[in-house]
Amino acid sequence: MNTVLIIEDDPAIVTGLEASFTAEHFEVITETDGEEGYRRAKKLRPDIIILDLMLPSKNGESICRDLRQDGITTPILMLTSKSAEMDKVLGLELGADDYMTKPFSLRELHARVKALLRRSSEINEPEEITIGKLWINLKTCEVSRNGTAVDLSAREFEVLKFFITHRNEVVSRDMLLDEVWGYEHYPTTRTVDNYILSLRKKIEESPSEPQHLLTVHTAGYKFVGEVL
Repeated sequence: MNTVLIIEDDPAIVTGLEASFTAEHFEVITETDGEEGYRRAKKLRPDIIILDLMLPSKNGESICRDLRQDGITTPILMLTSKSAEMDKVLGLELGADDYMTKPFSLRELHARVKALLRRSSEINEPEEITIGKLWINLKTCEVSRNGTAVDLSAREFEVLKFFITHRNEVVSRDMLLDEVWGYEHYPTTRTVDNYILSLRKKIEESPSEPQHLLTVHTAGYKFVGEVL
């Protein structure tokens, strides 16, 4: 489960963001004061920060600048009522990863947050991974099992890659649909199940008794295995 720290002093926005990200299976931490938000960001190291620009005691630009100077690379999405181009440029120059202007679409905000998390996980993930008898090259999209190449379609590899970057986490069918297929091409959850069956046939020693790609009853799936 990813953790989002929301540093925002508008109670209505905080309530809406907290409810929406909780529904998206995030652990949500909120803070309305800039100085305290900065301290919590340093201490808690969340997976992503949503940062308002205008805050009491310490503004968003100062928080962003100081976190980057502290060596904290957590993705930061700035959220502000300002729309001037220079404000956006300054925020990005100080180290913000993205910028949205109020009012905003929750659907777009979720999509941008997930995109930032994907990029962050890919940056921190090694290019080659060995898990059990599986070898995966995340850059070249190559997969082998017991030294024999595994032929995966582009979509199958994207599904596998998502599981690997979220290994040991429960992944729901809706999460896979959002992240791998996206909002523009939205198939049914049955499509996910079919891809899981296909992947198991290709990567598991015994597809009927999977060791890596497990079913979590009523919740979805989980990819398990120690990286060697």
